[in-house]
Amino acid sequence: MYDNVCKFLAESFTSDFATWLLNEPIELTQLSPSELSLEPIRADALILLQSDEIILHLEFQTRPKADIPFRMSDYRLRGYRKFPQKKMRQVVIYLQPSDSELVYQTEFVLENSWHRFDVIRLWEQPTEVFFNYPGLLPFATLSQTDNQTRTLEEVAQVIEAINDTRIRSNLAASTAVLSGLVLNKDVIKRILRSDIMRESVIYQDILQEGLEQGIQQNTQEIAIKMINKGINLEIIVDVTGLTIEQLQKLQAQTEDIQLQ
Repeated sequence: MYDNVCKFLAESFTSDFATWLLNEPIELTQLSPSELSLEPIRADALILLQSDEIILHLEFQTRPKADIPFRMSDYRLRGYRKFPQKKMRQVVIYLQPSDSELVYQTEFVLENSWHRFDVIRLWEQPTEVFFNYPGLLPFATLSQTDNQTRTLEEVAQVIEAINDTRIRSNLAASTAVLSGLVLNKDVIKRILRSDIMRESVIYQDILQEGLEQGIQQNTQEIAIKMINKGINLEIIVDVTGLTIEQLQKLQAQTEDIQLQ
């Protein structure tokens, strides 16, 4: 969920992100990871944006991961292979506070190879920065604020003053999702108007994701009942659409519960 919101914001408000991270309000277009490689590296929220002169490589992380330095180095080489004339700015943006040393890693070293990238820890960033551009508003509650609830209230006021209905609803929904990393959902509901968020593509994605999860859970419950009745797994595959591997895992989980 957080991945989708961050990707949506970076790709919908490219000029805001370019001004923040490149110090230039340039328009950027999306660059598919597949254009740099046949096999994109799995990432939480990988965003590649480009202009005629530069590629902006962003990765949003809720938790630190040990393979990030290698991934940044690898994508830099991929970018150079495809666009040797373009510069590349690479930034890892951590959303949640962490005591891990990994959130301070800014380089990849391998024998005689050395690559450096930038890291932004949102909880260390001045809150006012995120009020300068609409596309950054949803990140304000994750910044260096001494009162996250008050910051959310200020963000809500700015969002409600936006005339464009589509932008207003998308920013409200994005703010609600990201604020959930640091604030109680009841606080968020009290401050952000749900009627504004309902028209947002982010809100619709959340509803769809919830529906799909509900369907998946219901399907698994049906499968477990059929397994408990001793029905052949191949028949269950035909009825539920689940794979043999999925059913075998459910069967193992069911047997473990029965043994306890």
